[in-house]
Amino acid sequence: MMTSIIPKLPMRNKDTTRNFYEKLGFKPSENDFPGYLMMKNESVEIHFFEFTDLVPAENYGQVYIRISDIETLYSLYLEKNIEIHPAGSLGKKAWGQKEFSILDPDNNLITFGQAL
Repeated sequence: MMTSIIPKLPMRNKDTTRNFYEKLGFKPSENDFPGYLMMKNESVEIHFFEFTDLVPAENYGQVYIRISDIETLYSLYLEKNIEIHPAGSLGKKAWGQKEFSILDPDNNLITFGQAL
């Protein structure tokens, strides 16, 4: 029956979104569609739909990505100068996860988490 879930987030500019997610280690799909972008990193896939009138301050898109080596990913993103969310630095959470968060160019919140 159900085998996976792929979030769809808004984007204002396809090139800007593609470039940002490539910096995170994602690769674009070989298929290219007008107004739509598919990015993949190993088994994690995120799709984006064009929303040119999006006001980033009014966007509350969010994705939670579980990972296996959060310390390494966090260090890698710091080395690449990827801005960590001001309230989302790496830390242990009461719900048994170690997490950190970033915002993409359209204010979509991307949280990475690993079970403690």
